[in-house]
Amino acid sequence: MHRRVLKTEYSWQTDGVNETRLFVLAALAKRGPMHGHQLRRDARLDRADLWSRVKPGSLYSALHRMAGEGLIRPLRTEQQGALPARTVYEVTDEGLRELRALRDEAFTEIDIRPDPVDLALAVSADLDRELLRGYLDDRIAALKARASHIDHLLDRRWPDQSAADDLIAEHARMRIRSEIEWHEKVLADLDKLDQPH
Repeated sequence: MHRRVLKTEYSWQTDGVNETRLFVLAALAKRGPMHGHQLRRDARLDRADLWSRVKPGSLYSALHRMAGEGLIRPLRTEQQGALPARTVYEVTDEGLRELRALRDEAFTEIDIRPDPVDLALAVSADLDRELLRGYLDDRIAALKARASHIDHLLDRRWPDQSAADDLIAEHARMRIRSEIEWHEKVLADLDKLDQPH
């Protein structure tokens, strides 16, 4: 039995795990050979934007880069009717090794990135408090809208939603709730910002 060691040293200088690469390799390993359009559709159906920074539009360039690196390879070209020809890719043995490495990296690295709002708050001593209150109110409204959007999407289960998907969805909900609570705390403590510590 292998024991994994959690990397607890935070480094804000790294880009962390390449989520697009992890998504593509995992999709090809799980579902078999696919073309870029199928991957884009899967990213939308899997609601990848809720649980990762995978952008469906970035998948085509990722496919070309990964093919150039030998992580995936073109298997065939398909064309249906007047649609453009599509290259179907499959994962290589090297790609499977990369998938395992990326997955291990994702599990062992903590990636909690600083929010620029923290820096803005730290340098807001000269900012009119009503303007700051307005910014915070706007952020809370935007976060609540995002939470509502997530709830709306997640209330409708997708066809092959698993227990892991349920946990991931709850993680997204909890993170948004935490952000809302923090912003509300800042609003409640706004007058304390002017007091000496």
